[in-house]
Amino acid sequence: MSAGDPFHGIEDELCALVRASIGADVANVERLTSGGLAHRRFYRVTLRSGAPATLIARADRGEPAPGVLPEPALEPLRTFLETHGLPVPRRLGGDPARGLDLLEDLGDASLAQLLESADAAQRRALYEEACALVPRLQRLADPGGRVPAFGRRLDATLFRVKAQRFAASGLQALLGRAATAAERDVVFAAFDAIAGAAASAPQRLAHRDFQSRNLIQRRHPRGLAMIDLQGALLAAPEYDLVCLLRDSYVVLADDECAALAEQLRPALPDAPDAGEFTQRFDLLTITRKAKDFALFHEVAARGDASWLRYAPATLGYVRRALGRVAGSDGRLAQLAEVIGGDACAR
Repeated sequence: MSAGDPFHGIEDELCALVRASIGADVANVERLTSGGLAHRRFYRVTLRSGAPATLIARADRGEPAPGVLPEPALEPLRTFLETHGLPVPRRLGGDPARGLDLLEDLGDASLAQLLESADAAQRRALYEEACALVPRLQRLADPGGRVPAFGRRLDATLFRVKAQRFAASGLQALLGRAATAAERDVVFAAFDAIAGAAASAPQRLAHRDFQSRNLIQRRHPRGLAMIDLQGALLAAPEYDLVCLLRDSYVVLADDECAALAEQLRPALPDAPDAGEFTQRFDLLTITRKAKDFALFHEVAARGDASWLRYAPATLGYVRRALGRVAGSDGRLAQLAEVIGGDACAR
């Protein structure tokens, strides 16, 4: 590493931090996959003796990639969720000034991996367990104003960021050429329409990236636990369900997705009307998955093309959702024309 790398010398920093935090010596530091993010890395730290045998070090430093907005620190949100009984990794120490957190090692069994070998009954049980976390999150409030997540919203600005990313890199990948100014304007107009619909919905706490790779099967106590928490904010009640049930990494059939969503809908604190719930679910699918489609191409442009294998299914979500809602707003109908495919056929 060069001295200009913000992660230069991270192994030595972690050894010193572990010793200061829990009085243990480090045997090995293994970098885990970064997920394509330039400013955040994760390491599995193996200790020479004692318990725990391993822990996860989270290092957040440097500048986010273009189009990625800064997020709050992991604390105090993690502690807030833990205090309210939500399953999150325990904190073993850290140094906020240097962007370092030492966390419980939950293991490598993500929901995505568990689903690979699950039979139909196990699959349903796993999804029901994951879905049950959503109303628990949505019932939380912070009357003292101590947790920054409750001061953040999935608002018009964030929808504009998603639109910018899709207009900049998603459209070019989809069309096979640079998008015209008119085509980009169509994207912004459609996302503005969706932002307006989302703003009129109840605003509840959302994990914001509640997908199969961010739910890990904890060893003790057994059960799914949430990671990658720092992006939490207030959003429409359907948002986390869109992340989970319209996941790019595990693709559910439309009928399975609809059944799980409808099963959970009455359990949400606001128990949204079925029609409004379904409409917002599709609208949020469009913006969330269009952003993800763009993200996979952005990461590929930075040198990791492996993420492109998730792009076709992700675009399919956008097109099918547009096909269901395009008739409700001319701005959505125009977007359906621009991106083509299933959106024009339904």
